[in-house]
Amino acid sequence: MRITPNPEGVGARVEGVDLSQPLSGGDFRTILRALGERGVLCFPGQSLDAGQLSAFGSRFGELEHNVANSFHAPGRPEVMVLSNMKEDGKPVGLNDAGQGWHTDMSYSEEIALANVLHAKRVPVRDGKPLGDTQFRDMHAAYEGLPAEVRERLEGRTAIHDFNKFWEMMRTRPGSGRAPLTEEQRRRKPPVSQPIFRVHPVTGRRVLYCNPGYAVRIEGMEPAESDAMLEFLFKHQSREEYLYSHKWTPGDVLMWDNIATTHNAVADYGPDEPRYILRVQVMATLDYARLAA
Repeated sequence: MRITPNPEGVGARVEGVDLSQPLSGGDFRTILRALGERGVLCFPGQSLDAGQLSAFGSRFGELEHNVANSFHAPGRPEVMVLSNMKEDGKPVGLNDAGQGWHTDMSYSEEIALANVLHAKRVPVRDGKPLGDTQFRDMHAAYEGLPAEVRERLEGRTAIHDFNKFWEMMRTRPGSGRAPLTEEQRRRKPPVSQPIFRVHPVTGRRVLYCNPGYAVRIEGMEPAESDAMLEFLFKHQSREEYLYSHKWTPGDVLMWDNIATTHNAVADYGPDEPRYILRVQVMATLDYARLAA
């Protein structure tokens, strides 16, 4: 296995491993450590079916079954289809582009370790791939906070609400999303999360507060909370924390949902096909022990 760090400071390219085959214990540990240290891993030139992607992802923890949509690979409710394509006039997948910056599952008491996406078709225009997935490094964002802000927020928590993100997406042109049902709201109630979290692999602090789901800081007056959240969201958007991944068919992209935020760029049209398989790995294992 060869791991080549990206020059941006976030991410790495991992070659010399076939993800369609079961991982050895050593390869698993190497990938887990690299995920914690680099935040985003690209495994190019892979060819996995839905079952093989599920098997790879489940090596790192239990896989989420998304309750809010029905776009899954046949017989694989844990494997979501992300696509702008249609068959017989009907969507074949969830079009996730343009969702804005967020961290998946921060709205859940049981948070996610990682996303794993496998590109089958990538939109291209004039020879250039479209639909980048962008990332921001929350290890670096925490370390870059002014000392007085770190002291002020130490031990504090923020409320994260799935409905904030969902309602934002409903306002996008052509969304077609219905409001969450009462049953969906009951299954995704607002939760409290620490603003600073110790990463389970690196042991370092990360800024765990994203604009997609965080709605208020507990124990602060509304105006003070709003101002602090605005500061945190602006701070984490600094250019030095950014990495933008340009997709190639065959890429398997795995990213750390504890130490990054991400955004899918909506720069392609309905006639520029995109088809990606996705699993979400919940943080259900003792990663500090497994990475040791």
